Amino acid sequence: MNMKLVTYISAIFFLLLQTATAQVQFEAKVSKTTLGINERLRIDFTMNDDGDNFEPPNFDACGFKVVAGPSQQVSQSWINGRSSFSKTYSYFLIPKSRGTLTIKQASIEIRGQIYKTSPVRITVTAAVELPKDPNYAPQVSVNDAIHLVAEVSKNNPYINEPITVVYKLYISYDIGVKSWRELDKPKYNDFWSQNIDIKELRAEDGTYNGEKMRYVVLRKTVLYPQKSGKLMIEPLSLDIDVQLPSNRRNFFGQVLLIDDSKRVSAGARTINVKPLPEAGKPENFNGAVGRFSFNAKPSKTTLNNGESLDLTVSVSGTGNLKLFTLPKPTVPSSLEMYDPVHSENVSTPLSGMTGSISDTYTIIPQFKGDYPIKPLTFSYFDPSVGKYKTISSAPFTIKVLDGPANASATASNGNEVQKQALTKTAQFKFIKLKTKLVNKTEGDFFGSTGFYSLMISPLLALPLLLLIRRRNKAVAADVVGNKTKNSNKLAKRFLSEAKTAMNDKERFYISLERALHNFLKAKLQIETSEMSKMKIAELLQNKHATNETTSALIRLIESCEFARYAPTSESVINADYETAVDLLNQLEKQIK
Repeated sequence: MNMKLVTYISAIFFLLLQTATAQVQFEAKVSKTTLGINERLRIDFTMNDDGDNFEPPNFDACGFKVVAGPSQQVSQSWINGRSSFSKTYSYFLIPKSRGTLTIKQASIEIRGQIYKTSPVRITVTAAVELPKDPNYAPQVSVNDAIHLVAEVSKNNPYINEPITVVYKLYISYDIGVKSWRELDKPKYNDFWSQNIDIKELRAEDGTYNGEKMRYVVLRKTVLYPQKSGKLMIEPLSLDIDVQLPSNRRNFFGQVLLIDDSKRVSAGARTINVKPLPEAGKPENFNGAVGRFSFNAKPSKTTLNNGESLDLTVSVSGTGNLKLFTLPKPTVPSSLEMYDPVHSENVSTPLSGMTGSISDTYTIIPQFKGDYPIKPLTFSYFDPSVGKYKTISSAPFTIKVLDGPANASATASNGNEVQKQALTKTAQFKFIKLKTKLVNKTEGDFFGSTGFYSLMISPLLALPLLLLIRRRNKAVAADVVGNKTKNSNKLAKRFLSEAKTAMNDKERFYISLERALHNFLKAKLQIETSEMSKMKIAELLQNKHATNETTSALIRLIESCEFARYAPTSESVINADYETAVDLLNQLEKQIK
């Protein structure tokens, strides 16, 4: 009887243990395990409990390229008093090569524990013929309806002469574009490059190969070639989701649309860069190319001993202003000249760099007298005429009204002047005339004070080591404290990731939401599964946070939840980031 009871209790315990361990599920599901190289794969990472710090596998290292995602879906329901929860991160992938590829593990933190998915093996075959419904055959060929063009302003510039590359996407009036993604960004090896921000994409009317089409300017870039010869501009490649009209109509007579995708590339461009001519090149030429004006101007020319003046050397105009150095003035040795302060006021429109640069030198005189400053010369190459030009600044004289006389002006009193200059600048010390000798014979180290100090030091250090060990054990045993520290680190990490992802709306808001969740976990000792807005507000008020700060934080959390799926602008993203930083700083001060 006792054995039966023990067996029965053991069975119940085993079932309860299995149930407890099976509560959290986190798995990866794919749309298919065998696909052609021209097909797409969908992978879903699904969990039945809310978690934090989701880390997807490195798809690129696994042989796939992400063409869409991550998208996030959350569902929660109550049926007959029981709740069910599901959260899914979805990605759309395309394989980069044939063969057997393995998608590695994803991980997530749920209730303080890390869960991982199992690796998924995918077989990629040769391209397959995709099934087509003849009733839905498109009226327009997608190959003839979309074109990506790189318009280059000049194919044979000089070194450091600006050229512009404008990327235009031409679209037929018969199709619609749902979205587009950059697959490969253009690379400008051996060019200095500057992208020009496009605040808003606008469709305009144009022609492509004589056919009327719409076009959108996607990118504008200014390039300055840095060496001569044939330089390659690598292409921009896009993956575009489109809608094409079919041969079928709906109940109301409207044409049904077919979803399709198209990969387009602007194609590589070769630029033949001419070297600058050697004939007529000035000796002081320093690489300036463009059209410039030059000036060297002192802040004043008359001053007393101990005062200083600023000499500003500046160049203004249009050209490669950020890519050359300004000429350096030469002053007499009696004037002390410090390293310059460099400043730039340069903008880069589509025509190239324009503005001014300057070096400001501080000069301090050491002696009384008049000091003529020779003119400075600045040379540049003007590509519009194909010639070098040289500009000289006006000469000027610095007059120092008082102070010790210059040695060259008072030769008979040379020794005295040198002593005065030496005393004023204090550049050197006199040679020592006496030598202090040290006795070479020294006592043995054995039995000395240092010997006994080294012998006793391990015994003295032992109590300190025991204290350090006890402290480390206490820190390791502090589970709550360690969780708080870890959450604090993660909050800072994800806030930093959000800052670097401002050009990717979905990744920005995912990182920002993770930063907020980890901050709240650290400050309120709350798990993600417990994070309802009402609970957060209640705990913040208990921690003495103000109502205004609490309300602003709740609004920001709601913004993170909805912004990933709603259209937004760069200004809104920047405002949300600044709001998050400000709120976290306020809460750090308010929470007690």
